[in-house]
Amino acid sequence: KKLAEQITIMVHGEEALQTAISASQLLFGKGTTEMLQSMDEATILSVFEGVERYDVPMDVLKSGVQVADLLTSNAPVFPSKGELKRNIAGLQINKGKIDAPEAIINDTFLLQGKYLLVQKGKKNYFLLIAE
Repeated sequence: KKLAEQITIMVHGEEALQTAISASQLLFGKGTTEMLQSMDEATILSVFEGVERYDVPMDVLKSGVQVADLLTSNAPVFPSKGELKRNIAGLQINKGKIDAPEAIINDTFLLQGKYLLVQKGKKNYFLLIAE
């Protein structure tokens, strides 16, 4: 194993190493929706510590909401619907590509029944928390 991995295991344990590996895969492009769905709440919060967060009412997600409304009105990931439309090609929710501003997001998308991970472009992540 690489020296950094050996040190991480010695200092923090195997579980911390796996969390670090998952975090780097998610943040640097090799993560998958399945990987996200398999994470427990503590790991999600640990991996995305420091990521900008927005609270979203659970009722909005239970009834379903268009991506454009969710990411402009409920969580200001984009300053306007026009900006979202111009950047739709780089938009992902839970590592799944979003092709249309009219796409409906509902509570079935929630990770651990509470979280949505929004990726805007290659490096901008946001964690939406359903309350």
